[in-house]
This record gives sequence, structure tokens and C-alpha cells, in this order.
Amino acid sequence: MSFPDFRMRRLGLSAAAAIAAIACVGTAAAQSMVVRSTGPSAGKYPAGTKLKSADKLTLVAGDRVVLMQAGKTRTLSGPGTFGATGTVQASQSLGGNVTRMLAKGPTMRSRGGFSRGDTVVAAETRAPNLWLLDYREAGTFCVLDPAVLMLWRPNMEGDTALEIESAGKKTTVAIVDGANFRKWPTDVLPVQYGTDYRLSGGGLAKPVTVRFAAIENAPDTVEGSIDILMAKGCSPQLNRLVDTMSEAEAG
Repeated sequence: MSFPDFRMRRLGLSAAAAIAAIACVGTAAAQSMVVRSTGPSAGKYPAGTKLKSADKLTLVAGDRVVLMQAGKTRTLSGPGTFGATGTVQASQSLGGNVTRMLAKGPTMRSRGGFSRGDTVVAAETRAPNLWLLDYREAGTFCVLDPAVLMLWRPNMEGDTALEIESAGKKTTVAIVDGANFRKWPTDVLPVQYGTDYRLSGGGLAKPVTVRFAAIENAPDTVEGSIDILMAKGCSPQLNRLVDTMSEAEAG
């Protein structure tokens, strides 16, 4: 090979690398997406809106928009005009909370508002995993595996009884002192998609209605999880994930 040929080959490889880099940047920019929008401009920037790197968001007083980019969130508060992309800082410890939130196999950890000797353990404010059914939350819940669907409460203090009713059938689930998990009663009320389940008791101030949507394969990424939760209308789980990500951003 002659020297000019070698130089041209190097130039060709450099150009290809540059094109690939630009393509990657373009792909990352396209991943900026609105995951929560509240306030007067919520209709202008609804959840699910995809944004390009050059896009601007003009917000008024009372607006709050949460964007996701590169697996992290960025919160914008009005009034003001903001670019669709920006630098995001995240707490590594709270990033671990996001990882636990996405795990397909929930870990049953001993936590929640109860006393152990002289030690008082604070109650968790939200379920630590997407696939745990926090029965305080009404709406559509995405089910990864009906056979292992678990009910969750934010503390472990005291015995309680949760009543579940659907299509004329009714059962009571006991959650004992020292536990905040209990398996869904599939033997009496199997998980059926698109069917309403009315939950009452169990410390609820008023009855809650939930219905289930199926997910065959849970994504491994934050972006994929948000996309599927939005598509299925599983708002409680979407809010849980976005809140956890926002805490990581704030940290």
C-alpha cells in the first residue's frame, strides 16, 4: 500500500468515526422526553412529548415540567424559557434506588414504621419496586408476573385486614404486624386484565379501585420502562419511578 492510500484510508476511518459520533449525539438528543407536566402549560407539553436538542420550552408561573434525558431527569419550573437539554447531576446512592425500582425480582427488605427494641425504623413513603402493588394508589397497575404479584403497605406496624372485591367475589387479606408485604390472593381472585378491583380497609381512608394491565417483558432501562408505563396508562408506577429519579437529581 502506498503512503497516499494509507493516508486516505485513515481519513476515511476518521470521517466514519465522526459520522458515528454525530449519529450517537443525535440519538441521545432525541431521547429527551417530557415525563411529567403540571401547571397552565401542561397541555402544551404533555407527558410523552419527544424533544430535539434545539427545542425550547417557554413556561409561565406555576408550570413544572420534568424531562428525561440519558436515563436521568431534569426539572424545569416557570416562568422562563429553557433548552430541551442540559447538564444533569445525580446522586449515586439515590441512583441505586432507581436500580432497585426497576429490578424484576423485588427484594423483601425488613423496613417500615415499627419498633425493634430501642430502634424505631421509619416507614417508607413509596414502594421500593415498580412491581409491588401499593394498594393506596388507584388506577391502572402494570403486572409483570401475576403469579408473584405482591401487595405492599408503607409500614409494618400492627395487624390489618384488606378487603378485595371484584365481579361479585370478595376476599380478605390479612397483613400481620411486622410485615408490609402480602401476596395477592390469586386462588380466590385471579388477576384479570381490564377488570376493576375494589380495595377497602387495610388502613385506607376510603376505598380504592385498581385494574391490571399486562406486561410480558419488562424493559431493563429507565427509558424503556417509562415508555411502556405511559403506553399502558400505569400512572401510579410512572409517578413512582419519576419521583425516585427526581430525588436522585435533587441529591
